[in-house]
Amino acid sequence: MKRHFVKPDFTVTNWDLLKPYFEGLQNRVINSAAELEAWLKDYSELSAVVSEDMAWRYIKMTCDTANTQLRDSYNDFVQNIEPHMAPLSNDLNKKIMDSAFKGSLTKTGYDIYLRGIKNSIDLFREENIPLNTKLQELEQQFGEINGAQSIDYKGEKMTLQKAGVFLKDLDRKVREEVYTKVQDRRSQDETALNELFTQLIDLRNQVALNAGFKNFRDYKHQSLARFDYSVQDCLNFHEAVKLHAVPLINEHDKQRKQKLKLDDYRPWDTSVDEEALPPLKPFANAQELIDRTIACFNKLDPFFGECINTMQKMKRLDLDSRLGKAPGGYQYPLYETDVPFIFMNSVGLHRDLVTMVHEGGHAIHSFLDFDLDLVDFKSPPSEVAELASMSMELMSMEHWDVFFKTDEELKRAKRQQLESVLDALPWIAAIDKFQHWIYLNPKHTVTERYEEWQKIMADFGSSVINYKGLESNLKRRWQVQLHLYEVPFYYIEYGFAQLGAIAVWRNYKRDPKKGVEAYKKALALGYTKSIPQIYEAAGIKFDFSPAYIKELMDFVKAEYEKI
Repeated sequence: MKRHFVKPDFTVTNWDLLKPYFEGLQNRVINSAAELEAWLKDYSELSAVVSEDMAWRYIKMTCDTANTQLRDSYNDFVQNIEPHMAPLSNDLNKKIMDSAFKGSLTKTGYDIYLRGIKNSIDLFREENIPLNTKLQELEQQFGEINGAQSIDYKGEKMTLQKAGVFLKDLDRKVREEVYTKVQDRRSQDETALNELFTQLIDLRNQVALNAGFKNFRDYKHQSLARFDYSVQDCLNFHEAVKLHAVPLINEHDKQRKQKLKLDDYRPWDTSVDEEALPPLKPFANAQELIDRTIACFNKLDPFFGECINTMQKMKRLDLDSRLGKAPGGYQYPLYETDVPFIFMNSVGLHRDLVTMVHEGGHAIHSFLDFDLDLVDFKSPPSEVAELASMSMELMSMEHWDVFFKTDEELKRAKRQQLESVLDALPWIAAIDKFQHWIYLNPKHTVTERYEEWQKIMADFGSSVINYKGLESNLKRRWQVQLHLYEVPFYYIEYGFAQLGAIAVWRNYKRDPKKGVEAYKKALALGYTKSIPQIYEAAGIKFDFSPAYIKELMDFVKAEYEKI
């Protein structure tokens, strides 16, 4: 993006240097619709510059959580820049809504944009600025705690992600030993993670009360701009998943138990290949993962492959797992340079391939909405963002032959992918239902928190896995979920998007060319249309009714049986 409003050599170093740009926008007189549009583009440019600066601070910090300078740089933004921006951003939002010319903003997307601006104004409270600053400081502690976790095994100190390789080992004693080591290490941080979560709950609840809400659940539903569905729809989704997805999980686990010839199916038996084959290794190192992803994406559409190639050239990929690196994986949009960043912890397993194509789908989304006028147009809600990534998992699966040497390996990979699709829905529903209870009962004790989680897992967990003697591992299992700590309530979107992705994949299988074009058309809309309209552009429905979930589950089951 070429700068027109912000000086080309300006960098965000402190608030005193940044403040004049906000004040310049606040003081500018707007005399026409054309001037309002020009003002909005300048505001968007400033937002892109500031957003990208914060993004890099976050990216660098998560790539090396042990580096105090990087952590201090991120904290400096959170503590000394963002709190000053918040009230001025609210004033600028009011300036937009008070403009006599806002009714002349008739280009596609402005109705969605103005709806979001009004929502931000409605939720803004001055007294929440320091609370949100404190929340951001606390939220990063989850990554620090997890980034420091490791085990020693066979003379090697390794991350818990890397240790996960051994949970696929054919030797059951090895699996049990590593599982035990991992759980023992997690248990060391159990109290710290509970205390951190309690602090987050208390602060979030206060934010909601300050904004005039009875609870954080309802506040967050509005804060996430869920204009296209209700809280009740989320509750209905929980029940539909319990009814139509959980039985498929239990059926599959029973089959695995039989194939593994086990009388007792334990947590360390859930990842090993049921045919007693070694773990799939679709790539040897990060460079091979990149090269094969590009080759795979090229088969779908050459534009997709070129996106990853561009990111590689610009060093926007950090894929290897290493000590001191934050857990998980993400794609971070960079709105000024318009070339995003992918972060992950690959150790050479099949799940890393899935993470790469998932985050690659997000990245392609960023490239596809490149030409939209405003940053806000390029910031779709999660129900759309995750549609991009989850659809890419399933569509790319049709070309995973570039990763696997034999047909049998390819079939195994596809089976594992569809199993993960089925597994994901109950877990998503469980985490979301847990959050509803957490924030409707913010003064609960840790004991009550565990009791509620165990009730939920009784409904959404596998009834085949035996946790006898391991109950403490099961009761704290929720602590692995980053979203609970860092992005509350941002999780059910994965469930809605997973349903959409299955429908996109179904369309692709019926007509590959038409399916890809509809996918690209939908993502290129960014957030200039409502969620149902974007889904419609992709050739699918935004629907999570029991009947529709059953229809899609039946399709996945049928495809699984074909492999």
